Amino acid sequence: MTHKTTQLKALIQSNGLAYIMEAHNGISAKIVEEAGFKGIWGSGLTISASFGVRDNNEASWTQVLDNLEFMSDATSLPILVDGDTGYGNFNNARRLVRKLEQRDVAGVCLEDKLFPKTNSFIGGEQQPLADIKEFSGKIKACKDSQLDGDFQVVARVEAFIAGWGLDVALERAHAYAEAGADAILMHSKLATADQIEKFMAAWENHCPVVIVPTKYYRTPTEAFEKMGVSLVIWANHTMRAAVKAMQETVRMIYKDKSLRNVEEAVVPVDELFRLQGAAELKEAEKRYLVISESAKALILAASRGAKFGALTDDKPKTMLDYRGKPLLQHQVETLNSANIKNIQVVLGHKPEAVTSEGIISSVNDGWKEGGIASSLYKVVEELSGPVVLSYGDILFEPSVLNDLLDTAEDIVLAVDVSWANGRKSGRDIDAVLGTDEPSEKFGASRCIPLQSIGIDLDHNEAHGEWIGLIKLSSVGAAQVKAYLQEFYADASMLTVNTSLLDILKGLQSRNIPIHLNYFRGHWLDIDSPEDLTPIS
Repeated sequence: MTHKTTQLKALIQSNGLAYIMEAHNGISAKIVEEAGFKGIWGSGLTISASFGVRDNNEASWTQVLDNLEFMSDATSLPILVDGDTGYGNFNNARRLVRKLEQRDVAGVCLEDKLFPKTNSFIGGEQQPLADIKEFSGKIKACKDSQLDGDFQVVARVEAFIAGWGLDVALERAHAYAEAGADAILMHSKLATADQIEKFMAAWENHCPVVIVPTKYYRTPTEAFEKMGVSLVIWANHTMRAAVKAMQETVRMIYKDKSLRNVEEAVVPVDELFRLQGAAELKEAEKRYLVISESAKALILAASRGAKFGALTDDKPKTMLDYRGKPLLQHQVETLNSANIKNIQVVLGHKPEAVTSEGIISSVNDGWKEGGIASSLYKVVEELSGPVVLSYGDILFEPSVLNDLLDTAEDIVLAVDVSWANGRKSGRDIDAVLGTDEPSEKFGASRCIPLQSIGIDLDHNEAHGEWIGLIKLSSVGAAQVKAYLQEFYADASMLTVNTSLLDILKGLQSRNIPIHLNYFRGHWLDIDSPEDLTPIS
């Protein structure tokens, strides 16, 4: 693609008459390009207006640069920016040129007034002009400092605006052209093009001329072509049109207290998305954004809980109340906090009593004979992608779950190393022994290979207690799925009271790695009615 500076140079230097249109932000720049224009005028007036400040250099030059960067990024068109007086002397102006080039802005127009500038249509005769020699030096400094040979510096002559005649306008134009200006912008605020016509006749095409016919808009553009004008700037009309539309729209909404009468008069929200490039982002996401697959959760909650007696006559153990909520609801909320929304629960005893929201449930009618592993086999097809497996009668804090999800290994058991000091240290536990002892600082080494697991493991040797929580990666889920399908291939096996410990030991026997993620406390096993009363 041709450089933007080269595009602007071609517009200014061409034999025919070219046109550029004002824009003041990224979206207006896109609209100008889509309309068919070949260049953009970065208007000082309208950029200031978009900030809600006066056109008197109240917006700093760095704020204007930031805005121009968005405009330049939003369009492939060259931008000729209204650089006012260059924001100071020659040194400020040449620094401005370097910064504009860095933002791929194609050219700058500098006016021969004093800093801070005043808009040309506000009390023009009272506006003093810069010294000719001083402004000529500013133009030369800009040309000497540019790195791109095609970068355009346009000198804007304000003689007519300030009330001076043709002789002064010509004197200044010639001086600026001799200093190296690529073009002269001759400005006039008359309602006719008389001043421009007289200047063009006397100028004799010394160098290209740019005009801004904001006030003499009734003059046919054919007249400008006959005069020999090179470039016409439509200087502020996108902003003026936007202001009118916004005023009418907000007044109507305020008056009607409704959107009914304005909705058809404004563009759909989808049009904003289009102008913002939303479609391109979607396509880019497909190419570049690797999104980790969201984990799902399988909760095995078929048990009645024989130790709870009458408390579970009409409900499964997972629906027992703890601190005002069923155990299952506590689990769902913890899983949701880790952005796990796909939660499937395998029920057995009194499934109709389960009322928790945010779950998908299935029923294992053979839960009594088949054991907890048969509940997992009930949803074996769900073992794909990252999966969290959990017993339905445990509670754990989000930190326990998040640490488990952060592990990189394929099959990881959550193991509490503080079990021996707990209030239930005398009960049967799923004790585990790792290949390494737990460290006081678990850190990156907290996830270590499993050596052995079982309720018969010597507690004096064990490193901790598996709490009934497992993380499976996509690979780990596939390994567990394949083993379960093989294990239950014979239908007669479904009556065997199989635990998850049996499944884990079977995986170990196949040399499938299982790891332990050590943590300390922050969980609870609801094993008896006493456990339903929180420790004070």
